[in-house]
Amino acid sequence: MPTYVVLVNWTDQGIRTYPETTQRAEAFSGMVEKLGGKVVSLFWTIGPYDIVTVVEAPDDATITAGLLRVCALGNIRTTTLRAFGRDEMQSIVTKATAG
Repeated sequence: MPTYVVLVNWTDQGIRTYPETTQRAEAFSGMVEKLGGKVVSLFWTIGPYDIVTVVEAPDDATITAGLLRVCALGNIRTTTLRAFGRDEMQSIVTKATAG
């Protein structure tokens, strides 16, 4: 299943309601599971991003739909990166160097 690194920043609304952040994270995990994915890890961070999470989802459309749903609530904005594991990267390198 494809892996995505999701970099999260709170909006003004999200920071005002920070006491609810762990409950929102649980709700996010449940929503991802209903869409057929899995939250592999989720960390609250110090620095340019407030939260960093790693999510597995069936495809780009699924992760995009889930993030649209959660961002529409108004608490966060996201930057999403498609991540490749070692085996996936080796396959890409093999394709790139073939023929």
